[in-house]
Amino acid sequence: MNFSKIRTFIAILCTACCICVTTSCSGSDDNAPVSPTDDTSRFVTLSEAIPDAILEIRYYGTYNFVGARIDGYEQPVALLTREAAAALKAVSDDVISQGYRLKIYDAYRPQKAVDHFVRWAEDLNDTRMKPYFYADLDKGVLFEREYIMAKSGHTRGSTVDLTLFDMTSEKELDMGGTFDWFGPESHPDFCGDPESGTYTGDNSQSPAGRSITPEQFAHRMILRRAMLKHGFKPFDTEWWHFTLADEPFPDTYFTFPVRQIE
Repeated sequence: MNFSKIRTFIAILCTACCICVTTSCSGSDDNAPVSPTDDTSRFVTLSEAIPDAILEIRYYGTYNFVGARIDGYEQPVALLTREAAAALKAVSDDVISQGYRLKIYDAYRPQKAVDHFVRWAEDLNDTRMKPYFYADLDKGVLFEREYIMAKSGHTRGSTVDLTLFDMTSEKELDMGGTFDWFGPESHPDFCGDPESGTYTGDNSQSPAGRSITPEQFAHRMILRRAMLKHGFKPFDTEWWHFTLADEPFPDTYFTFPVRQIE
């Protein structure tokens, strides 16, 4: 018996088996299923879907209530589901005909960003941005009053925070308050009735006696009417926050980061 030939045959057979196994494993990795919460296939980048929109992604920078870039914001872009983006494009076309452009502060928000907000809110000693975003509140009430929550509608991909940009003055339209102000002054019904669009001047909810003018309330109503007209629903504590009424993922909280969709 020629043992040398047998050894050679066995070596060749083992090598072939290793190649087969390696190839099989590699193919398995390439075709591994994507977690539903990491699937970006039904999302679009807003700068491509709505070229006229202006972006100021606050959570990519440091001018926000935390005072730091928020986890999960890898690029200064805005993402939305295809359905929400299509509806927002109709809003954009509408307000452009009135002399305005949309300015986007935030759209899709990954769960890790919401988790970052929760950690920040639990640290009662970190109040560096208090004068700018919650001057009239003790930080300890943010959970109780639901300014910070463990889940956010933004994470479902069809919610957007925005304002209007006046093309004549080339400035943001004066809404009488900043985005992400924690307080009743941000409520759509502050100093007026958002259902009728009537200014009342009732500022009794403001702990510091703050108010907004009839013009500022009217500006909020321009945005609100356009959003509701094209299928969005408002949020009762933030004039800038709207969700697509017929959102495609009402029970899915996505986890992929905010960055350009390839």
